[in-house]
Amino acid sequence: MNGPQDLGGQMGFGPVAPERDEPTFHAAWEKRALGVTLTAGAMGAWNIDESRHARESLHPADYYASSYYEIWIKALETLLKRHGFVSERDLAAGDALDPTTVPKRVLKAETVPAVLAKGGPCDRPVVTPARFKVGQHVRTKNFNPTGHTRLPRYARDRPGLIEAVRGGFVFPDTNAHGEGENPQWVYTVVFDGIEIWGEGADPTLTVSIDAWESYLEPA
Repeated sequence: MNGPQDLGGQMGFGPVAPERDEPTFHAAWEKRALGVTLTAGAMGAWNIDESRHARESLHPADYYASSYYEIWIKALETLLKRHGFVSERDLAAGDALDPTTVPKRVLKAETVPAVLAKGGPCDRPVVTPARFKVGQHVRTKNFNPTGHTRLPRYARDRPGLIEAVRGGFVFPDTNAHGEGENPQWVYTVVFDGIEIWGEGADPTLTVSIDAWESYLEPA
């Protein structure tokens, strides 16, 4: 979707200003927000792509007025309500008032290190051969889906070059909406800066993205 998160090439947001020696968390509540989000995800009711789409679906005014972990918590509220773990009354009261869904599993403190070490691998075998090869010229498709996609808006309908074939991975555009993993080949595609940003762009600049096969067509 062309949501508020898709900021590449957008103007009016000021320069990117990395913070020197930036701490992992700027406040204690951010650490808790991360822990609560990961713990809730471990219940198994949704996947990472649905979680990302919940963040993208926040109203732009709300999204831009929120910090990074505020966005996480607001999206988590959406997911918990959608899957029946909390109600509006629960959230308003800050307490469990209504019957809720029983989670598939509960993450215990003693199992956290092992679960985090395992991660959530999303590489999958693909039964068909890769359509593209390293060095091949391609063009990204021009589409504006209402659902989740990992193809940035600024990189649509642009010519690029296949730099690497990364293997098969879960297709986020369907996985976010409960329509199956549908794994596809993923490629690293390199674009000239002028092709992305147009006249006046730095001619020495290149931009690379990882793109699923269905995002691409032969140039």
